[in-house]
Amino acid sequence: MKRVQLTNSKEVYNFCEPYIIAELGSNHNGDMKLAKELIVKAKEAGADAVKFQSWSKDSIFSKKVYNENYFLADDYRNRKDYTLEQIVSEFSISEEELLEMKGFAEKAGITCVSTPFSKKEVDFLVEKMNVPFIKIASMDLNNYPFLKYAASFGIPIVIATGLSSLSEIDEAVRAIESAGNNKIVILHCVSIYPPKDEEVNLNNIDTLRSIYPYPIGFSDHTLGTSIPLAAVTKGVSIIEKHFTLDKNMFGWDHKVSADPNDMAVIVKESKRINKALGSSRIETRESKDRLRAFRRSIVAAKDIKKGEIFTLVALDFKRPADGLNPSAIDFIIGKKAQRDIAYDEIIQMGDF
Repeated sequence: MKRVQLTNSKEVYNFCEPYIIAELGSNHNGDMKLAKELIVKAKEAGADAVKFQSWSKDSIFSKKVYNENYFLADDYRNRKDYTLEQIVSEFSISEEELLEMKGFAEKAGITCVSTPFSKKEVDFLVEKMNVPFIKIASMDLNNYPFLKYAASFGIPIVIATGLSSLSEIDEAVRAIESAGNNKIVILHCVSIYPPKDEEVNLNNIDTLRSIYPYPIGFSDHTLGTSIPLAAVTKGVSIIEKHFTLDKNMFGWDHKVSADPNDMAVIVKESKRINKALGSSRIETRESKDRLRAFRRSIVAAKDIKKGEIFTLVALDFKRPADGLNPSAIDFIIGKKAQRDIAYDEIIQMGDF
C-alpha cells in the first residue's frame, strides 16, 4: 500500500491516524470575518486543515442552470430576494480573499487548501497559493481532462467519488496516473445532503482499499458524528466533514455540517479509535500479575489422603494461577497423591 506525503508534516496511509479536513466550502457565506472565525474554531477543535471551494459564478454553472435555478435548496427556493446566480456570486471567494485566508490560517497554525473548479483556479492554487494538495470534488471525477491537468503539477490529488460508478473511478485514477502522478488519495463519498444511513455504504471503503494501492478516506455528508467515527474503524486515512458555526445559518451546507463541538468530538474520538484498532497480531496484552490474578489453578475439591487416586470429582479450578493450570487435568487424573492435601489447597507438580 502506498503512502502519500499530503503535507510537509503529514503522511497518510490506510489505518493511519486520520487527517481531518474541516470543509468550509461556502459556509463563510461570502463574509471573510465569518471565514476567519471558522478557521479559528476549526483549529481549536483540532482539525488539521480547512478547505474552501474556489468557484466563481462563471466557473461552476452554465446560464441554463442560473435561468432555471437548478440548485436552490428547498429552504430558499421560493424566496424572492435570492436567485441562484445571486447566491453563487455572493458566496464565492476571490483569489485575494483566499490568499488572505491562507495567511490567516498559517498564523493560526492550520493548513489552508481549496477545491478548484477550473484550470485557472488550479493555476492559482498551485502557483500563487502554494497549496500542499488539491482536492477534486465529486462532480469532476469524470472530468478526465481536468484531472490530468491538475495532476500534471505533481502535487497530491485527493478525489471524492460521489456520483460515480466503479468504472468512472477507475478511469479517474488512470487519468491522474497518466499525467505521471501517483500521489493519489481516494475518498469514499455519497453526494446526498444528507444521505440516509442505508445509503452511506461504508463497506465501499473496504472495496476501494482492496482494488487500489492508494490511501482511502471518507468525505462525509451525514448528520452528526457517528458515521465519520465509524469510518475510522474502516481504516480511513482522511476524514473530510463540512464545518459551520451555526447549523441553522442561511446557506447551502450548514445543516449537514459539524459545528465546533461536533468537530472536536470527531477529532478526539477518531484518534482514540485509531489507537484502539491497534495491531492485527493476536498476543497477550495483560501483565503476568494480571494473568496470575485472573486465571485458575487446579485445587482439591475435598480432603485428599496420601495414596488416594485423583478423580475428577476430587478436583476443582479456582483463582489464582499459582499452580497447575486446568489444561493439566487429564494428566493428573488416575495418579496417586504423594501427600495429604487439604480441601481448597492448590495442586502442585510434586503432589502426584
